[in-house]
Amino acid sequence: MRLLLVCLVPLLCSGLRAAPTAPAAPGWRFDFGPGPVAAGYTAVPSSQPFTVETGFGFEPGANITGIVHEGGDPLRADGLRAVQPSRFSVAAPEGTYLVTVTFGDASAATNLTVKAEARRLMVEAATTAPGAYASRTFAVHVRNRRLPPPPLNAPGGTEVLTNDRERGSPTWDDKLTLEFGGPAANVCAVEIVPAPNLPTVFLAGDSTVTDQPSEPGASWGQMLTRFLQPGVVVANYAESGETLKSFSSELRLAKLLSQMKAGDWLFIQFGHNDEKQQWPQTYVEAHTTYKAWLKVYISEARRRGATPVLVTSMQRRTFDAAGRIKNTHGDYPQAVREVAQEENVAVIDLDRDSVRLYEALGPERSPQAFSAGGRDATHHNNYGAYQLAKCVAQGIRAAQLPLAAFIVEDFASYDPAHPDPLETFAVPPSAGHSDIAPRGN
Repeated sequence: MRLLLVCLVPLLCSGLRAAPTAPAAPGWRFDFGPGPVAAGYTAVPSSQPFTVETGFGFEPGANITGIVHEGGDPLRADGLRAVQPSRFSVAAPEGTYLVTVTFGDASAATNLTVKAEARRLMVEAATTAPGAYASRTFAVHVRNRRLPPPPLNAPGGTEVLTNDRERGSPTWDDKLTLEFGGPAANVCAVEIVPAPNLPTVFLAGDSTVTDQPSEPGASWGQMLTRFLQPGVVVANYAESGETLKSFSSELRLAKLLSQMKAGDWLFIQFGHNDEKQQWPQTYVEAHTTYKAWLKVYISEARRRGATPVLVTSMQRRTFDAAGRIKNTHGDYPQAVREVAQEENVAVIDLDRDSVRLYEALGPERSPQAFSAGGRDATHHNNYGAYQLAKCVAQGIRAAQLPLAAFIVEDFASYDPAHPDPLETFAVPPSAGHSDIAPRGN
């Protein structure tokens, strides 16, 4: 079999096929590469930029090479290889989708990592041997800022009050965005189908939970997707700088609740910013208003037939002279535990687990789990976020939540006192980088 390598200047040169047209709902089937198009699929050459007119294509900065083998199955005989992490978007209505990515190569090994939207880790280092192909399916939640207008003279609004950082983010842009990366990221096909009935795991929280849009920051919320099967979907509504009060006043809670249905889940982690007395408009005292606001979120979830789960805030990386983590959250973690007991709600104790994790790494190595080269003692990098996501997955299992049935098979168990070796952690970074500290830092 003869291999033809088509080297193309990213998003500038023409592919070997005419520009495709957008398929109609209820789904999309894309055949990647410069070879013949498989029946029922839409062609995607490496030169296809996203436009409003086509409704799909690669985002600016993509670096893609086309590969084609003569003969064979049209779907697998060609493909597109991401030379560097590259994003492919599809204009998609708000909702949940099942995405299947087919990858491999007729003559070379492949190694593919897939992230969705704002860097949610969906597929980690999936590999194929030369001549082999594989598919991976995962669930993606797509949303926009819009809300149904409130009745005449009623309070409320018609859209979420997003901040400057969020404008232009893949989180709110009416598109489903996939990022392909890894040392040999060769994609043959992508299929996307609506899946409106999947149970949804909603996340409400702050910068330590949100989908951080740029390297080197990351949160456990955007890593949790790696540890759940496609029988559920994660909808991360957390945002940097948020508190229980602001999450409500900015209509983020209203938006989340507008999407919630019976059988869903709501994970609630606030505290880093709620405890700040220097923020008088959103400050809540640990044993009174903080607990009261947590109970509001719990009640709103239960009203809709969803299951609330409380999560204590992870500690900041602040060691004492003996090498032990200082408690910088005061009574707030204990207040969460008390609410969990009072309301009969499961609690995942990241306060406890983060202390064990940081102390296991120690004062010298623990900065390698944090953003900004360790100068940030609150926010994590990919490694730190990955370890905390494992804590959450282990917490789901330890609490015997029905959600535990959806934990991926390759997750056996996790003890934060014995974290993954720093030296072997290999989730490839995304292309985008920012030195701007998260809101609330």
